Amino acid sequence: MATYVIGDLQGCMDALERLLRHINFDPQHDQLWFCGDLIARGPDSLATLNFVKTLGDQARCVLGNHDLHFLASQFGFSKIKAADKLAALQQASNLPQLVDWLLQQPLIYQSPDHRQLMVHAGLAPEWSVPEAIAAADAVSQQLKRQPEQIFAIMYGDIPSRWQDAASEQQQWRFTINACTRMRFCQPDGSLSLQEKGSPLQQNSLVPWYEFWRTKPHPELFFGHWAALNGYSPVQDIHALDTGCVWGNTLTAYCIERQQRYSVAGNKKSD
Repeated sequence: MATYVIGDLQGCMDALERLLRHINFDPQHDQLWFCGDLIARGPDSLATLNFVKTLGDQARCVLGNHDLHFLASQFGFSKIKAADKLAALQQASNLPQLVDWLLQQPLIYQSPDHRQLMVHAGLAPEWSVPEAIAAADAVSQQLKRQPEQIFAIMYGDIPSRWQDAASEQQQWRFTINACTRMRFCQPDGSLSLQEKGSPLQQNSLVPWYEFWRTKPHPELFFGHWAALNGYSPVQDIHALDTGCVWGNTLTAYCIERQQRYSVAGNKKSD
């Protein structure tokens, strides 16, 4: 049995099929973990989502910002752009079932033995791991019960610090921003959500994972940040978005073997 953690798919079903052949994926014994952003901007989000859903217990997923934006659109709180290439998904005959399945996916997944943790973007510097899991679970439970309440308050960059959240709704927004949008923070640990480039191009902002260099944490896996090209300098924190949708590669990390596998991504997206 092997466990493979896979970076952002973003609708690149062809690349995923080639990656699974490359790792000799055995659906009877192996498990796939997906770091979020299953859909949007790639050529076949519908097939990708259908495939991951049909894996059942052989798959573990967390929600990414593109997944949440699509869900918000289904409840009337956002609009999908043509560049997201989601028309086929929006018109799918099983759309209600796919939406319901996505709503069941968490923001954070922790392995049963607590040795590994997966999130789309990252963990806020202010949190401990138990605090992060509790905050993410509060959002996940609300997505299952009353998703409209999440989508109504989801958009916005305030508060930038957990301690400044003055209501439950502000805690939800901060949690979503940290888990699905964050890349950089200010030196004081507050979230800085607009910069998307490489840390090598930054003098004032700090990558979120640097705050966890000396904080207790399990082995962490995240996607979201294609500009890192799969590189994190912090031990046991693994960056897995290698820009498949932008024509780079799709990457999987085998937990048991501590080994990476990559295949060429789809032709560069428009």
